[in-house]
Formats: sequence, structure tokens, C-alpha cells
Amino acid sequence: MDGTTARPGLGRVVVGIDGSPSASTAAMWAAEAARRGSTLCLVHAADTDGSAPFLPQTEIVRSRQAGRELLDQTAEAVTARHPELTVVTELTDGAAPGSLRRAVATTPVVVVRGAEPAEPTEPAEVGVVLAAVRDEADVGCARAAACEAPLRKAPVRLLHIWGMGLSSGPRALLHNGGEEVARDHVRALSSVSDTVREEFPELTVYADGQKTHSVPGALVEASRHADLLVVGGRRSPGYLGPTIGRTTLSLLQHAHCPVELIPRQGPGHGSTS
Repeated sequence: MDGTTARPGLGRVVVGIDGSPSASTAAMWAAEAARRGSTLCLVHAADTDGSAPFLPQTEIVRSRQAGRELLDQTAEAVTARHPELTVVTELTDGAAPGSLRRAVATTPVVVVRGAEPAEPTEPAEVGVVLAAVRDEADVGCARAAACEAPLRKAPVRLLHIWGMGLSSGPRALLHNGGEEVARDHVRALSSVSDTVREEFPELTVYADGQKTHSVPGALVEASRHADLLVVGGRRSPGYLGPTIGRTTLSLLQHAHCPVELIPRQGPGHGSTS
């Protein structure tokens, strides 16, 4: 359980823990987010409901006790580093996915992977808050990045990437409209960047676009220099497949920084909480 939800000012930050190193890292990341005025809620799913008919009662009690001890140990570790933070714990008997969904509803989700960052005594290079902008509908995603950036004392980078397709020769350019297609991409990025600059005048906003053979690969590479990557949880209209698309899945698996997923709902978005 290495996913956290974090949104300033919405009451609490929820993190799922299961004893793994990645979950420990996520808990500390969530604690930093909760310091902005929220309560940190640690959730552990004992997952005993489904196996209850097949396990002795002693095994169920032992599993719940282990979960309670894990929650207490994690809470103690967080409090030792952030004594001013309010930390609450929640032990559930259900499976992890359902338990976390009930705890967070439709709030944005941040997935944190990898080793714990260096101690604050070591100087850290400040990156950017990176937002993946597909079109004008991603303005909400850009706003979320703009809200995070001042808290991290970092600028925002709005990155619009589009695929080159199977062929990029002169014939393909003529067929696809060439310069007209490029102008459409520039207009989409400009529309979002203009909105963000107007709503956040004190914020440094960079906006650039790239044409590439691999959209997921380009975003993963860009995440090397980011503190956080914000993406919208949306699928293309008419998409029939898993809830998480190929690009989003690639980012969750390979991004070099935490990834924040902003729930997208409405006609054509194909998104679920």
C-alpha cells in the first residue's frame, strides 16, 4: 500500500501502509503534505474478511494485532519527525483497494515509490512541479500543479507532448496537415498556460511542447527533474480497456518522482475515482 492522497485544505491526508519500504516512504511523504494544515490518517487493511471462514480465530486475531502494531510503530516514527502533526490510525478488516477507496472517496491520489529521500541536513536540488497537459481540458490538472508549487518553493512546468505516429516523413506531414497540426498543439498549451498565469500571477510558469515517438517515455524522462508530476486521470473518448491508460500506468511504474492523479469525470473523460 504505497499510495497517498494529498490535497491542501481538505481536512486530512490518507496513506495506506503495509510494512513495505515503499509504504514507509509514502507515509513520510504524506506527513510532509499534512503539515500544511491537515490531519494525517494511517490506514492498514488486515484483509481478514475474505479469509475469515477458512482461518482459525487465533490467526485472524494475530493478523489484526500485527496490523495494529504496524500502525502504532508508523505513527510513532512520523510523530518523532513531526511532533506538531496530528496523526490518527485506522485498522480495517477488508482488502486494501476497497479500504483505501472508502477512506479517500474521489480525492486526488499521489503514488510514491522508491527509497526515502535524504535527510533535510543534506542540501537538496529544487526541481519543478510538472503538469502533463494534453489539451484545454487539462486546465484542472495545471491548477493542481500551480497550487502545489508555492508550497514547494518551485516553479510550474506545463508540458504538452504529442506522438509522431508511425510515419513522420514529408508525405505523412502533408497528410496530417503539417504546420496546422503543430499550431493546434501550440494553441492547446497556450490556452492552459495563459489561464494558469492569470490565476496565479506570482507563480513562475514554464510551458513547452515536444513531439516524440513515445509520450510515456518523454514524460518519464521529464520527471527526472521534477519534485512532483501531476496528470489527469482521463482516457480518450471511446476508449475500451483498463481504467488506467497506458501512459498513466507507465508513469506510475517508472516516473522518477511522486505522481499525482487528478480524478477526471464528465462526458468523454472516461475516468473513475
